[in-house]
Order: sequence, then C-alpha cells, then structure tokens
Amino acid sequence: MSAASAIYLGVDIGKAAHYAVAVDRAGTAIYRTAVANDQAALRTLVSWAQEQAAAVVADQPGGAALLLQLCWGAAVPIGYLHGLAMARARDFYAGAGKTDPKDAFVLAAVARAPPGRIVWLQETADARAQLELLCGYDADLRADANRLGNRLRALLATHWPALERTLDERLDSLGFRAVLQKYPSAPALRRAGAARVRRVLAAQQVRHADTWATRVVQAAATQTVDVPGSAVAARVIAELAEQLARVLTRRRALEQEIEQAFFALPEAAIRQSLPGIGPRLGARIAVEIGDIARFPTAAQLAAYAGLGPTPRQSGTSLRGNVASRHGNHRLKNALFLAAFASLRHPPSRAYYDRKRAEGKGHNQAVLCLARRRVDVLHAMLKHASLFLPGPYSGRPDPGLTRKIGSPAARARPGAPPRRPSPPRSTGEYRTGHTMRPSAPD
Repeated sequence: MSAASAIYLGVDIGKAAHYAVAVDRAGTAIYRTAVANDQAALRTLVSWAQEQAAAVVADQPGGAALLLQLCWGAAVPIGYLHGLAMARARDFYAGAGKTDPKDAFVLAAVARAPPGRIVWLQETADARAQLELLCGYDADLRADANRLGNRLRALLATHWPALERTLDERLDSLGFRAVLQKYPSAPALRRAGAARVRRVLAAQQVRHADTWATRVVQAAATQTVDVPGSAVAARVIAELAEQLARVLTRRRALEQEIEQAFFALPEAAIRQSLPGIGPRLGARIAVEIGDIARFPTAAQLAAYAGLGPTPRQSGTSLRGNVASRHGNHRLKNALFLAAFASLRHPPSRAYYDRKRAEGKGHNQAVLCLARRRVDVLHAMLKHASLFLPGPYSGRPDPGLTRKIGSPAARARPGAPPRRPSPPRSTGEYRTGHTMRPSAPD
C-alpha cells in the first residue's frame, strides 16, 4: 500500500506529548504544533489531517497506539519510518542537533519523495493484537528465565563448582530447582543427606531420584573449603531458584493462552499444516508477518525476514552473494527454528541434505531450507491452502499445497471418486482442553 498525498504530516512520538509538522509537495512546512498524548488533542490533530486530506507519518508505531486508532477511525492513512532510515535521512538536513520539530519535519519530508519508503499500516484485528501482546509477554518471560538461570549457574560455579557441574542442564528441571530452594549450598546438601534429597526429587517426579540424590550429595561432599560470601550466596541461590520456578510456571500457563489465541486466527490451520510449525512458532510468525497482502511476492516476504541473499558486486573483482544481516530478526529466527524442526519431514530432509552435499554448513543449509519454505508458506497464505505432502519423487521439493475445502484436494491418491460434499470449515474445534484446527479428511 502507498498513500500519495499533497500534504504529509510528520509526528515525532513522545511519552507525554508529540510534535507534528506538515509539509506540502514542495517541501514547505505549512503547519507546526505540539500535541499532548491524550484523546482530545490527538483527535483535533487527526481532524486537521482529515480536512486537509493529509497522510500521517510517525517514527514509531509502538508508542502511537492511540494515534493509530484515531487515524484508522477517520480513514486517514498512517505509516511509519523505521529508526535506521530515520537516522540516515536526518543527516541530509541542515543542523547537527536532534530536536522533535526537526524529526517531525524529516518524517514528513521523506514521505513525500517517494511515499513508497514508508511502511503504511493497516488496522489490526483484535485477535491479532491480543496474540501480539501475549507473544511479547512470553519473550519478556523467556529473557527473565535466561537471566535468572545464568545468574544461578554463575553463583554455583563460583562457590561450589563441582555441584554446578553435576547439576549442569538439570537446573532447568523443576525437581532440581526445588532441591536448591530447600538446600541451596553444598554444606546444606551434606547435612540433608541423600535420603532427604531423594524425597524432594521424588515429590517432583524426577526419574532415577535415588541415583541423582546420591550424585548431588557426593558432589557437595567433594568441597569442604568455604569461599568468602558463601552464606549470602546460598540465600541468593534459594531466592533465584524460587523466582526462576515462578517464571517458568507462568510461561507454561502462558503457552496455553498463546495456543488458544493462535487458533482464534482464521489462518491458524494453514500455518500449522506446514511441517515444523506449532502453536508457539506459528503465533510468532503470524504476529511478525501480519497481513500477507503486505507482501505481493514471496521474495518480498523473504527480504522482510532477512532470508534473501544480498548481492555484493564491484567491477570484476568482487562478485557474489552474502547472507543478509537486515530484516526482521524475530521472524527470521522463527522461520529458522521451524525449518530445523521440519528436518524429520522427508522432502525437507532431502533438500537439506542436497545443500550439505553442495558444501554448505549446517546453518547455511537450514537457512536455504527456510528460504524455500517461505515460498511455500506465502503460496499457502495467499491462496488459503493447506500443506499437502505429496509422494516423494526424488526431487528436493519441500511439498505442495492444496486448497482448503476443495473436493479434489480432499481426495486421497488412488481412492475412488466420491460424491461432492460441502467444504468443511477451516475454523477450530475443541477436544478436551486442547485447541486444534480442523483438517480435511
């Protein structure tokens, strides 16, 4: 989408107030004003833009939710210019300083020539907005869990290194976190003994509780020297283990909320039909892509995700392609993980093996597979088609697609023709307590 207009209104977003500057086609500022970040003031600004048939350009959509909603309600085009482009464009205008009026002017001036540089925003459905909030909260909890886990390991490695080596990846287990909450130091574990440690592990249903209790107590017994600050470290370890347990418990509960919000989207069944995409990755992909109509071609979607190769050419000495370091890193990471998870799917594995045979490393081969799967995913979303794994013919094709509700698509290979029936719904249904998409026969 592009919004060709005679007037562009740049809005520099702030927490308490915004600053707006409007320019005409000649680049002359015709309107300047400071705007409080409240409904009445923003409605006045949007009404002015509506009367002047102006397009609004902001520097960050995240802090302009109220402005976005008012513009959509008044049918005023609104878009944003991302931060890197904004910083580069600012250098072309006089003055080394950075001020709100200057930033608002740059936004409006950049939008007028040409407006295709701006990302024009479409109104977000409530279901997608809820999913975006849940995914953002999940990302915050994941970062908190990583921070707490790293701090916990660092304290154990500093004061009781043998104990940290024994626990290692087991620190992610609920049972071993419960042990550290109750016995957070090597002296505490020695005093407790293997029998008490075993009871804590068994209460959390840890497998081989006897063996692990013995190993933990033996590791604690190997160190009798107290490092300075060990008493405080033990108290901090107990608190960190408790905080980490709460964060991970909340993440598990949040996963169910994300799953339900994901399947509330009409295209959820389409995304999940592609091998390697589950509710969590599907939710992240849905949030980052948004409306597939934003990307007329699969190549544009791949470029947005940073999966398209970047050509490097200079004269005759430098020719070739390099991996892109630009694009939406969250989407790229989700597509990479989905491609890696799809390696159990024979056609995807064959494509991966072919790239490895060409001399590419593991990560490069998975990125190539992710790029190939973008073509498939784009076609599925554009044509509302489910993924159809066809018979493998030896060609490295990650798969085909079939149109949802098509009688020909529902027919199994080799099966006798069936009487046509109405297409089945592609919505969702509930089985027990798990939300799953309906699938064709």
